[in-house]
Amino acid sequence: MELKIKDIVNLLQVSEKTVYRWIKDKKIPCYRINHQYHFNRSEINEWILSNKIELSPNLLNISPSSGPVNFYELLKSGGVYNNIPGKTVKEILQNVIDIIPTPSNLSKEEILSALLSRQEMMTTAIGKGIAIPHPRNPIISNTEDVIVSICYLQNPTDFQALDKLPVHTLFIVLANNPRRHLEVLSKISFLCQSEQFIELLGRKAQKDEILNFVKSKELEWRN
Repeated sequence: MELKIKDIVNLLQVSEKTVYRWIKDKKIPCYRINHQYHFNRSEINEWILSNKIELSPNLLNISPSSGPVNFYELLKSGGVYNNIPGKTVKEILQNVIDIIPTPSNLSKEEILSALLSRQEMMTTAIGKGIAIPHPRNPIISNTEDVIVSICYLQNPTDFQALDKLPVHTLFIVLANNPRRHLEVLSKISFLCQSEQFIELLGRKAQKDEILNFVKSKELEWRN
């Protein structure tokens, strides 16, 4: 158990009263150990995504000791890809893994297995035609291997999204530790609150246009 009440308060920028209400109503995953509440970081990651928590810019200030995530650079390294074929989630993820850059010390089969295992537990679709396939726990070890890739699907596909909309865009996230993983997911979720960004994804905007938008947002996050 890595997080306590104060960590959840700081992370989500809510009051202790709100967190205790969520606990009482069983709306947030937690554990009571020695009369104190504790939270598993991976479970909180999943909870943030599955509940589409409205994220504030303050959440984007979290960063591991190795330095804050530069989302622009991660996406620049990961790339933007168009017309990913496949009729099923498995076929699509297989084709995605075949084209995005992956760490040399991990086989593509290992990465695919981690993505599918997470998808089987709970949909990674967050609504509006977007899904964020990612391993439940980080599977890479080196900071330089951390990437985010955007993949536009050839055919919108059912990812069992809560809003019932087929998915047309994937964000593939490979991170090297839980905190960096959460920061990347948080930035994607925050971007997806922008109608302008959703419009870019909907018309399959290419890499330069996406990067220019992300770069402008990163400047906002730093101010």
